[in-house]
Amino acid sequence: MFGRKSKSTIDSLIGISTSIVGDVHFKGGLRIDGQVKGNVIASETETSILVISEQAKIEGDVRVAHLVVNGEIKGQVFSSELLELQPKARITGDVYYKALEMHGGAVVSGKLTHDLAGEPLLKLAQPKLASSGT
Repeated sequence: MFGRKSKSTIDSLIGISTSIVGDVHFKGGLRIDGQVKGNVIASETETSILVISEQAKIEGDVRVAHLVVNGEIKGQVFSSELLELQPKARITGDVYYKALEMHGGAVVSGKLTHDLAGEPLLKLAQPKLASSGT
């Protein structure tokens, strides 16, 4: 809206019949339907989204702000904003996330670690004491 790019815009697609050997670096949005043997890394300078479809397979680490998984990842996963694990998601490796949405049927074989870095600490409000005029 107002000329700004939506967070969920997909700019690029790796098709189902495509197989990539090597690291993939991207900006904005990327959808993977094929296979990647290498790391998939989003630019840290702007908002990013990565969608891993049901047919997709990644063998390598994944680093992105917003990640939607319904396929397979063998490697560490780093999601700095939101990680959505759809019903057919399969991750073999440790997962680091800020916010997590996990549907029934999704499988993670590894550690799930909530990343608290950069989050403000929750402070409880202290009641103000009324000052006495004596």
